[in-house]
Amino acid sequence: MGPKDPHNGLAPPAFEARAVGFLALGIVALGIVFCLPPIPQDLSYHRFADDRTMLGVPNFLNVVSNLPFLVVGVLGLRLLLRRGAVWPDGPVLEDAERGPLLVLFAGVLLTAFGSSYYHLAPDNDRLVWDRLPMTVAFMGFFASMIGERISVRAGAWLLWPLVWLGVVSIFKWHAGEQRDAGDLRLYGFVQFYPLVTIPLMLYLFPARYTRAGDVLVALGWYFLAKLLEVAVMDHGIYHLGHVVSGHTLKHLAAGVGAYWLYRMVRLRRPIVSAASA
Repeated sequence: MGPKDPHNGLAPPAFEARAVGFLALGIVALGIVFCLPPIPQDLSYHRFADDRTMLGVPNFLNVVSNLPFLVVGVLGLRLLLRRGAVWPDGPVLEDAERGPLLVLFAGVLLTAFGSSYYHLAPDNDRLVWDRLPMTVAFMGFFASMIGERISVRAGAWLLWPLVWLGVVSIFKWHAGEQRDAGDLRLYGFVQFYPLVTIPLMLYLFPARYTRAGDVLVALGWYFLAKLLEVAVMDHGIYHLGHVVSGHTLKHLAAGVGAYWLYRMVRLRRPIVSAASA
């Protein structure tokens, strides 16, 4: 058996084969997505169940339920920017790993403002500013997982191309909508491909830090949020007692998922010593 890679504990050929296979999976998935017909934005998406005005704020609960994103974003940025965040026994072993996490929590923070702005008067133009920071957060999270599970250098190098891809997916969709040719395929890929493949990373590549299970918990909260977002859930929950809607609960569930990622980073500890990936 050949020498072990200090980052992942796998013999180099096995590690490289899994990494190449993972890259090939992404290329194939993207190709399949673009074999599907274009997917325009359904305008009924903007008709949320709870449109009550309170304290002079339209759609009050759908607006203020974004507060958890603000809190988690601030907590995450404060944790990662403090002195000692990069430390042999700290939440981050190498400075290159901090960038993707900073992008993740900056995206979460900006989601509080973007989503609030959208929900004050929902339409396609405002939806851009709701989806844009969320996409940035997804890409930061994805780059962070690549850095931990595959290669620190790969995660740092891919961070900005991934963020760029996410931004392009939003403006490509919006530009198409203005020509009555909206297409959500690339946005859908950018949002869901990382969430589907991150569990594969957890299975295929050894952990660099403890608390890997927290990633699955966070993903579980996010999938619950996506379920609550569906119109039948949004309206169905609201009509149970006209107290809260599914979409408001969606924000809260997604906020819990974001908090779980912050909690993971704050509490995790290195499993192996730092090494160049």
